[in-house]
Amino acid sequence: MITGSEMAVVDENAAAMGVPRKQLMESSGHAVARAVREAADPGASVRVVAGRGNNGGDAFVAVRFLDDYDVTTSLLGRPETIATDIARENWAALAAGEYDTETVRDSAGFDLGDPDVVVDAMLGTGIAGDLREPERTAAAAINDSDATVVAVDVPSGLNAETGELAETAVEADRVVTFHDTKPGLAELDADVTVADIGIPAAAERFVERGDLMRLDDRDPSSHKGQNGEVLVVGGGPYAGAPALSAKAALRAGADLVRVACPMVVGRELQGFGEDLIVRPYQGKQLEPKQVGFLLQMARHHDTVVIGPGLGDEEETLEAVEGILSGYSGTAVVDADALSRVPEVDTEADLICTPHQGEFAEMGGRVTDDWEERTDYVEHFAADLGQTVLVKGKYDVISDGETTRVNRTGNAGMTVGGTGDVLAGITGALAATQEPVHAAAMAAYANGKAGDRAFERNNNGLTATDLHDEIPAVLWTDRGGEA
Repeated sequence: MITGSEMAVVDENAAAMGVPRKQLMESSGHAVARAVREAADPGASVRVVAGRGNNGGDAFVAVRFLDDYDVTTSLLGRPETIATDIARENWAALAAGEYDTETVRDSAGFDLGDPDVVVDAMLGTGIAGDLREPERTAAAAINDSDATVVAVDVPSGLNAETGELAETAVEADRVVTFHDTKPGLAELDADVTVADIGIPAAAERFVERGDLMRLDDRDPSSHKGQNGEVLVVGGGPYAGAPALSAKAALRAGADLVRVACPMVVGRELQGFGEDLIVRPYQGKQLEPKQVGFLLQMARHHDTVVIGPGLGDEEETLEAVEGILSGYSGTAVVDADALSRVPEVDTEADLICTPHQGEFAEMGGRVTDDWEERTDYVEHFAADLGQTVLVKGKYDVISDGETTRVNRTGNAGMTVGGTGDVLAGITGALAATQEPVHAAAMAAYANGKAGDRAFERNNNGLTATDLHDEIPAVLWTDRGGEA
C-alpha cells in the first residue's frame, strides 16, 4: 500500500530515472480504458467527468482508446486552467481529434445525462475533504445515476493519506488504481484493480529528486524558529567539525542553529560565521558535569546533532550516554558518539550516521555489496529501534521498516568533514520530517552538493565547498516535470 503523497514521490523519482510522467499517463489511460471495456460492451455510452489535474489527464488518454464507444468528456473548469502540461496536451489531443468534449464552468451547467458508464476522473490522490463545486454537484449526479462508475486511481472524495471517505464522495463500482493500492480502497464496496503502469521498483528503492517533494516551501508568514531550531553538541579536540555541521544545518533551512561546545573552542567556532550562535561551557572537552546544562538546552530545540568533533575520551562518551539517556526528542548521532548508542536506553528518536567502520563497531555486519548491506542495515535498525544511515558509495538508510538507498556522491567526498556536513543537513531536515525521510533526503542532498562541488573543484574539493550547493539542491533544483 502507498499513500498519495508517497505516490507523488515515486512518480517524480521514476521521471528522474528516465521514465517520464507522460509515459506513465499513457499507461494509466490504457488501464482505465480496459476497465471501461470490462464494464460495458462496445457501443455503450460513456461519460468521462474530468478534473483539471493529472487524474483528468489519465482519463483524456483513455478516451483515445475507446473509439468504439459513444464517449463524451466533460471538463470541470476552463481548459486554460488545467494544472499540468501533460494533462493539457492530452486535452488538446482530444480537441485535435474532434472527440466529443464539453467544458463545465459552473455546477448549474452540469448535466450527466443517462450513460451506461461514468468515468470519475475529477479528483486524484492529492485532494482531501468534502467536495466543492462543481465536483460536488457532479458527484451527486453520478451517485444518483444507474451507470456503472469507474473511478480513476481513487474515487473523488477519498483521502489517499488516511483512507477517510467524505460524505460527498463518489460511490464507485470499479476502481483502477496505479502501481499499488491506496489507503481506504480495501474498505470500499467496489472492484479494485491495481494497474502496473511501468514504474520501476528502483523508484521506491533509490532516493532521488522526488523525495525532496516532501519539503514544503517556507511559509511567507512564518516566524523565526518555525522552520527548525538545531542544537549541535560538538567540539573539543576539533573545532571545525561542529562548525561544518552548524553551517550545513543553516544552509538546509533551519532558522536557528546553536553550538554547545567547550569554552576553549568557542571563540574559534564563532569565527566560522556570524550567524552561528555559540553556547560555550567550562572545560576543554565534554564531561558528565555538563549533561544537565545540555539537556535543558536541548529541550528548547527541534533536533540535536551530537558527535561532531567531540573526540573519544571516556568522560566525553559517558556524557554522550547521559545526554542520550535523558533526551526524548530527535537526535542525529555521528562520529565518536555512535559508540554509545547500542548500550544506551533512550526515549529519543535517533538518526545514526556511521560509515562502515563505525557501523561495525556498533555491532553491524559490513560488506562491499550494497544489496547485501541493505539487508544488514535493515535488520540492525529493526533490532535497534532507530534510524540508521550507513555512509558509503551507496548510502543505505533504514528504520527497520522503510529502507532506501542513495547513489549521489563521489570519490572526492572522502575528504574530512563531509560527514559533518551530512549530520548538519540531517539535523535541519529532521526538525520538520520523519527521521527516515530526513535521513534519506539528507544523504541525497549531501551527495548531490558534493557532485556539484566536484564538477568545479575535482580533487581539490573540501567539505566547505558543499555548503554553497545545499540550498540549490534542496530548494531550487528539486522540481521535476510539470
